[in-house]
Amino acid sequence: MEQFSEKNILIIGGSTGIGLEIIKKLKSENANIFVGSRHKGDLDENIKHFEVDINGDISQLINNLPPTLHGVVYCPGSINLKPFGRLTENDFLNDFKINVLGAVKILQSVITKLKNSNGASVVLFSTIAVKTGLGFHASIAAAKGGVEGLTVSLAAEFAQSKIRFNAIAPSLTDTPLASSLLSTPEKKEASNKRHPLGRYGTADDIASAAIFLLSDQSSWMTGQILNIDGGMSVIKSF
Repeated sequence: MEQFSEKNILIIGGSTGIGLEIIKKLKSENANIFVGSRHKGDLDENIKHFEVDINGDISQLINNLPPTLHGVVYCPGSINLKPFGRLTENDFLNDFKINVLGAVKILQSVITKLKNSNGASVVLFSTIAVKTGLGFHASIAAAKGGVEGLTVSLAAEFAQSKIRFNAIAPSLTDTPLASSLLSTPEKKEASNKRHPLGRYGTADDIASAAIFLLSDQSSWMTGQILNIDGGMSVIKSF
């Protein structure tokens, strides 16, 4: 069943990792996909791609979108792991700009297009570090906490407009962004052992959850933070 056939989906930050996996799944179901990212990366030549820096001018992207959007996925993120004493004000500001203000900028620009669909879905990304204390995560956890607050607030504000807002909170996932954390066999094995299900995540794990949230199968879900984390946030291994 092609549940996304002819639906217009905007993916921000979709040239690698989780975003790219989401695009592959949407393409297999004949969605109309629009991608905004800094680089085209490994995207198929047939995908409508716009070179966009989320902190800069996004007008070229917005002006080339159709009048109706059925879904938005905001993928940009950051991993800036430092001891708290070494984090600067700029570290906190940069993480907030990428993770929160970038999402705000996109969503404010397309909210009318989402309303036009009479049943749109927005997927944002958080991290389990917001609710599960992880050392050296102060800056990114603070920023992603803002994403979670934004998610539930917008879910409340736009429920009557039939726009759903949900977020995914992954644990460590094998993507280019996290490559330094999985750069050796020893690091990979240690990461596997930290997760109750015995492995760290894959881009496909997270993309599958995003597709569910975009689809009509989750049509009664909004304002939710979905932990996709191998059990790390809720299970204590002994």
